[in-house]
Amino acid sequence: MTDRPAVPAARWLPAFVLLAAIWGCSFLFIKVAVEQMGPFYVTLARVGVGALTLLIALAVMRERLPRDPRLWLHLFVVAILMNAAPFTLFGFGEQRVSSVLAGIWNATTPLVTLVVLLAVFPQERPTRQRLVGLLLGFLGVLTVLGVWRGVGGAALTGQLMCLGAATCYGFGLPYIRRFVAGRPEPGVSIAAAQLLLATAQLAVVTALVGGPAPAIVHLRPRVILAVLALGALGTGIAFLLNYHVIRMVGAGTMSMVTYLMPVFATVAGVVVLGEGLTWYEPVGAVVILAGVAVSQGVRLPRRRPEPGGGPTVEAVAEAAG
Repeated sequence: MTDRPAVPAARWLPAFVLLAAIWGCSFLFIKVAVEQMGPFYVTLARVGVGALTLLIALAVMRERLPRDPRLWLHLFVVAILMNAAPFTLFGFGEQRVSSVLAGIWNATTPLVTLVVLLAVFPQERPTRQRLVGLLLGFLGVLTVLGVWRGVGGAALTGQLMCLGAATCYGFGLPYIRRFVAGRPEPGVSIAAAQLLLATAQLAVVTALVGGPAPAIVHLRPRVILAVLALGALGTGIAFLLNYHVIRMVGAGTMSMVTYLMPVFATVAGVVVLGEGLTWYEPVGAVVILAGVAVSQGVRLPRRRPEPGGGPTVEAVAEAAG
């Protein structure tokens, strides 16, 4: 088989950068939204708007939702691990820490996923490269925490909640790999079903423990816009951009978005919200990302994907997140 010509960067790079910006700025939107809305209500609105966005996309693309009941059962679990739980934890976390820190903690997702993979899949061997990457990532986490200064109080609680959100992703991706990967349904269809289930889950949980619903008429315009941006952009349109990039250059290149998201999260938090930034937080983020790079053996794909090849299901679920 001969190598296919490389896809010109102009065809995929703008969408790639825009996707990193949308996902990176999602932490800013969460920070603004929780100013007046409880985390459960923010998450409910986010997944609801995201589901509506993807349903419209399905209608335009003339696709339909999955029909297999077993897939819906697995997506019920995926919706908890990839949407309902982590989105809510980030909301509670950002009531206590900056959006910059939340974006940095999100960057630990590949490391947490690797730990879960090594524990769950016997065939995933702990190679020297992976162990070095995990060690670097752990050192980065300690640096972000600033352990030499002492930790505790609300800030530590918020950071642990953000780490808990990344841990949910760490369990969600291996679950997808085990029970959902390889499905014939289009990625948009799977993501739309996942978000519909997340919306139903959050509707029940929010009614039980979410507290009084916020009065929409009393919400500041920027809070409403932040929630709409979280749903339509960060949980809806972002998936379509993700789908486009993966079809152009493959999931390997798409995974590089991990390295840009914290940059956009930091710039947005500092410039737009005026959040403070200590020297060890960005240094720790760089160490974490270095650990991710080493553990994943980062390399760009040399061949263009085969015609008709869509995104991996792992990328689909991540996009819905």
